Amino acid sequence: MADSAFSFSRAALEAVSARVLDLAKSAGASACEVDVSEACGQSVNVRLGEVETIEYNQDKGATVTVYLGQKKGHASTSDFSDAALADTVAAAVNIARFTGEDESAGLADPAMLAREFPDLDLYHPWNLPVEEAIAHALACENAARAVDARISNSEGAGVSSQVSQFVYANSNGFMHGYPGSRHSVSAAVIASDNGAMQRDYWYSSARAAEDLDAFDQVGRIAGERAVRRLGGRSLKTGNYPVLFEAPVASSLIGHLVSAVSGGSLYRKSSFLLDSLGSQVLSSCVTIDEDPFVMRGFASSPFDSEGVETHARRLVGAGVLNGYFLGSYSARKLGMQSTGNAGGSHNLLVHTTGESFDELLKTMGSGLLVTELLGHGLNLVTGDYSRGAAGFWVENGVIAYPVEEITIAGNLADMFKHISAIGNDVMVRGGKHCGSILLDSMMVAGSE
Repeated sequence: MADSAFSFSRAALEAVSARVLDLAKSAGASACEVDVSEACGQSVNVRLGEVETIEYNQDKGATVTVYLGQKKGHASTSDFSDAALADTVAAAVNIARFTGEDESAGLADPAMLAREFPDLDLYHPWNLPVEEAIAHALACENAARAVDARISNSEGAGVSSQVSQFVYANSNGFMHGYPGSRHSVSAAVIASDNGAMQRDYWYSSARAAEDLDAFDQVGRIAGERAVRRLGGRSLKTGNYPVLFEAPVASSLIGHLVSAVSGGSLYRKSSFLLDSLGSQVLSSCVTIDEDPFVMRGFASSPFDSEGVETHARRLVGAGVLNGYFLGSYSARKLGMQSTGNAGGSHNLLVHTTGESFDELLKTMGSGLLVTELLGHGLNLVTGDYSRGAAGFWVENGVIAYPVEEITIAGNLADMFKHISAIGNDVMVRGGKHCGSILLDSMMVAGSE
């Protein structure tokens, strides 16, 4: 993928944005915002040594939101012609006329809009001929299948390269955007022994191709993870220490984000209502939000409303210092936007210093969770129940694989019983987190 993959220049996207704002003003809108974007990419998948799919995607779109006072209308189009833009604006205005007034509706406060736009090194197109992509995917799958003779089948390996660009503009004078890239390599294989089968996978993802893990390394890890799950058994029901492996530990941080995000708070659908300034996690937990991580997946100088982002200490020694608010939810709560319209930025969970092996020793005997199944979370009450798979740990050493179990608790209690966070940080998304050890959880097995 090279720069020529884009069909439109940055100036062309800005021109579309400016045209939409002019059309909205002419149509009588009191305010307007528009997001104009383009994305394109290439994905190659192989399975059992053969090319299975080669996919190319190229998309563009403009999403328009208009305001008639406190009334709001929304419409979108994938056609950038003047006639299509005019029709889209007209549709949004018509929708707004028939919606009820909402005192919280409107553009972001102009005083909070970003004025500085540092280069965060987010755009690294990968000039990857399809033949090379196929060779990389085959190398990844071959490495996975070569791990052990018991790897009997494959769900395939894939290499993907995607680039995108956007411009966001509003009638308060904001207009800015930037390009970004995301590349990945993945593999998933199946191991079998005595009629039992186990599947596992691994992947690497990065803004720049040179930051990806080696293709054969990704495959090898996928193969090793599948084989080590053979011979799984259940556990005796009881309360045990539980260690969430880094790839699944970030889901706990995701639940925290959901619970303290504006939509959940103003709808009163969170177990962490009115928690600002309170001890909501163990004192060993500190989390920073940093929108300015170079090449970060959740880096941006402004949010989806153009509001300036800021680095902050979200959680300090377990105390919650802030919510995640866009302009609408902030008004509903009588607060100010935190620059999080569109979601959280890079969340950096501080380690308590232990390596993964040291966490196993600290746990002694308990459950290592490597996979979570289902969606058993009630955000209103915090009740948590998930199917799980992983390994039983005895005296700090992995003893045998475990399957067909359920782990349960309440997130309010789980957060406060975090006793350690490993330094085995996974950087594959917007949450940078090592493995998380909890003192105790209910584990339900078949015994």
